[in-house]
Amino acid sequence: MIIKTAQFLTSSAIVEQCPKRKLPEFAFIGRSNVGKSSLINLLTNHNKLAKISGTPGKTQTINHFVINDAWFLVDLPGYGFAKLSKKARVDLENMIHSYVLKRENLACLFVLIDSRHKPQAIDIDFIRWLGEHEIPFALIMTKTDKIKKQELIENIEAFQNKMFEEWEELPVFFYSSAVSKQGREEILDYIESIYNIL
Repeated sequence: MIIKTAQFLTSSAIVEQCPKRKLPEFAFIGRSNVGKSSLINLLTNHNKLAKISGTPGKTQTINHFVINDAWFLVDLPGYGFAKLSKKARVDLENMIHSYVLKRENLACLFVLIDSRHKPQAIDIDFIRWLGEHEIPFALIMTKTDKIKKQELIENIEAFQNKMFEEWEELPVFFYSSAVSKQGREEILDYIESIYNIL
């Protein structure tokens, strides 16, 4: 897929405020500081489309970007916001759940996993919740350039083995690096393959 145009459209505090235009939506989510903004900028080939912050939990709205005037890329708030108040965490969790469950034109949710770490319970729990609600999703292992190859292999294997404890079949996996641009074409091709059958 060639990205010809990528423009920010709107930010929404609740799912009811999301765009009414019925374009397919491909949403991105992950733990705070997982590299979501960097990945979005990599995919769209636009360095400043999604704002990159060193402060975890910066994204606190549902952000829509219109791509090629044909589909929406959606930047969702991260989960696991340790520095937010309990009420703020609950509000963001409700926002995420409401979007994922109610947004009818959600074609696929990409869950970002930091490849530098062993399996984290918060990621496993969120993926389990997606499975329980039959939400279409794929996994993207991020920051693959920031870890030694052998450790990366071990972490990915550990994550997949953890999933096999509950899943008979694993979802689609991608590996990405905003530095080396690994994964860009594969992820865009996957989006295009889903878009073409909708």
